[in-house]
Amino acid sequence: MQVIDNYLPEEIFKPIQTMILSDGFPWYWNDAKSTYENYSCNDLDNFQLTHRFYDQYSKCSTANIDQIIVKLNPQAIVRIKANLNPKTTKIIKYGFHVDTHINCKTAIYYLNTNNGYTEFKNGERVESVENRMVFFESQLEHTGTSCTNQKRRVVINFNYF
Repeated sequence: MQVIDNYLPEEIFKPIQTMILSDGFPWYWNDAKSTYENYSCNDLDNFQLTHRFYDQYSKCSTANIDQIIVKLNPQAIVRIKANLNPKTTKIIKYGFHVDTHINCKTAIYYLNTNNGYTEFKNGERVESVENRMVFFESQLEHTGTSCTNQKRRVVINFNYF
């Protein structure tokens, strides 16, 4: 696992953050944060809002995150998806999972700082700090959480070769 703080220069990061955190950015209901078999939270908490940039190797959004993709320099994109988890009264861990059963790379890009985190099955945690990127093998089980000190926790998840 590799964690890089200040992944993008501020002049590139801020417009992307502003776009995705704006009230005009399209978010879509996802009835489960984690698969039914693996979730560890109350069923009423097992949801999130998502925005798919790429899915099944194809672009499916007009939102421009090209400068992140250029820096990532993937050979192929399996999926890129933003996840928004609303504030909760206590931190909720959603359940360990892998994003894809394809043996590729995963990266999580944090868009806002909050007290949520990504936890790996081995116990390691990566705190949600804006403009931070964590890289790991796609088969490494992990879980996201909610946050309690901001209105939302927002990340972009990359699965790529």
